[in-house]
Amino acid sequence: MSAKHFINDPSLLVSSALQSLTLTNPSVALDAANKIVYRRPTHDPSQVSLVSGGGSGHEPSFGAFVGRGLLSAAVAGTIFASPSAEQIRKAITARVDTDRGVLVTVMNYTGDVLNFGMAVEKAKAAGLDVEMVVVGDDVGVGREKGGKVGRRGIAGTVLVHKVAGALAALGRPLDEVYRVAKLTAANLVSVGASLEHVHVPGRAVPDPNSAESLRADEVEIGMGIHNEAGSGRAKVELPELVGKMLAQLLDPNDKDRAFLNVNSNEVVLLVNNLGGVSVLELGGITAEVVKQLGSWGIEPVRILSGTYMTSLNGLGFSISLLNVVNTDIGGPSMIELLDYPCEATGWAAPIRKTTWEEKNAATREDVTGSSESIKPSGLNADPIAFTDTLTSGLQAVVAVEPEVTRYDTVVGDGDCGIGLKRGAEAVLKHLKEKPATGDIVIDVAHIVTVVEKEMDGTSGALFAIFLNALVHSLRVLSPGDASPQVWAGALKQSCDALSRYTPARPGDRTLVDALYPFVETLRKTGDLKKAAEASKKAAEDTKGMTPSLGRAVYVGGSGFEQVPDPGAWGLASFFLGLAGIKSDEEGWEAI
Repeated sequence: MSAKHFINDPSLLVSSALQSLTLTNPSVALDAANKIVYRRPTHDPSQVSLVSGGGSGHEPSFGAFVGRGLLSAAVAGTIFASPSAEQIRKAITARVDTDRGVLVTVMNYTGDVLNFGMAVEKAKAAGLDVEMVVVGDDVGVGREKGGKVGRRGIAGTVLVHKVAGALAALGRPLDEVYRVAKLTAANLVSVGASLEHVHVPGRAVPDPNSAESLRADEVEIGMGIHNEAGSGRAKVELPELVGKMLAQLLDPNDKDRAFLNVNSNEVVLLVNNLGGVSVLELGGITAEVVKQLGSWGIEPVRILSGTYMTSLNGLGFSISLLNVVNTDIGGPSMIELLDYPCEATGWAAPIRKTTWEEKNAATREDVTGSSESIKPSGLNADPIAFTDTLTSGLQAVVAVEPEVTRYDTVVGDGDCGIGLKRGAEAVLKHLKEKPATGDIVIDVAHIVTVVEKEMDGTSGALFAIFLNALVHSLRVLSPGDASPQVWAGALKQSCDALSRYTPARPGDRTLVDALYPFVETLRKTGDLKKAAEASKKAAEDTKGMTPSLGRAVYVGGSGFEQVPDPGAWGLASFFLGLAGIKSDEEGWEAI
């Protein structure tokens, strides 16, 4: 687990995080002494107020869900600990409007239920109209282990908040808001999984070798949002993990966990980040969940994916399913309530109802602008000689990959050699599958398409710009024979085009150091070997050259004194290959 934090004082962490909510949403205020985030008084029509809360560490739940169309107030405890009954009583009686009644929602944890329950009873004793809904959506702990306590509350709770908050904002009475909130909670199932436990700031770092700690290849299925154990640990990849989680949610034969028959024509999916999963990886997880839901015959009508309820920086996720049923209040429906606009920084669902319901499946499949539409230029060369020469250069790039990778490991991130090799191998494959036509513009244009597809990163962009410019320059110089002078002229124009998109010039320790001398020497002499040798010397001269551009600038250190620029070396190798010069253990030599 990661035990490094920017704020190590847990009290300061909670208070400053609560304060930040008033900075990002001007419609909310903070009662700092009681750790209550609440909506500022407005002239809006009176409505049922919604109060929720719990321990800190689950952000954006609950404070960031305070706002129009969602919660009226949220009460925070310390990290992973319930707020006190007095904090909650203050929120109910003094920080929200009470004239239309108050609905309190709380997740099913003993401390939360007791403290929120005590505050509700005190408010009722004071004459206020208050109802409380307890949400327990977690199936990670089955009936046998759950016993009298029942299911824990986890991320599905936010769907209860959203549905109830929208209904309250529409001016519906407390009895309807209460009934629909209970109905929503009764039609929820959730389960989580995590790759490791979390560290609470201010606490001692647990022994990584203890029995409680997960091994590097283990995942805890059903882990709670306070580091609680789940149904077990497993060594599985994502598809199998998702399969196990969906089985716990949906398998009617699992009598220990078949809490809900998800049988509605409309199902809402919530994939929730427990705090430490990258946005990129959460996208992959969401795609896998939706794919596997199809095998259960479920096509969600709404898919929410993001960070709604965390466990600090938990390296895990949870899956929640809402079985959409009739609210029995004459409308609106659960889906309409989920789609209802709100103004709370924690709620992330920007797709409008009309967009979901359009079910637009249209795509753009036309290939206009592809290499297939390249017109003949009349600039000709022997296709066999063109292919042989180019193949020799590309094979040299493939052969020098280990050397380029070694250099880039010293001064970069180690991917330059692999990137060049991947591009070279793709072009070699293309030449075998689609022989050269003899029209240089068409043949180079086809190669550009391959490079654009197979090479990424900065070098890929540079090569793509240069080669596209080369196609244009060659066409300008057509028709005729593709002589060395024609190539040199086109290459010079391509260098000029490239210079408009990058500040790299000779002396900056980039691939440009190997490119310019090749082009200039070819232009002056028309001799491919002399041009390749000039490129090689320039690449060698980058050793010891202080970098001005590229990742080497940020890597720092003295590595640049030990090796040449990897990109320049790879490009020089290509030119040497074109010229029929090869490398051996003794150094470069003419064949």
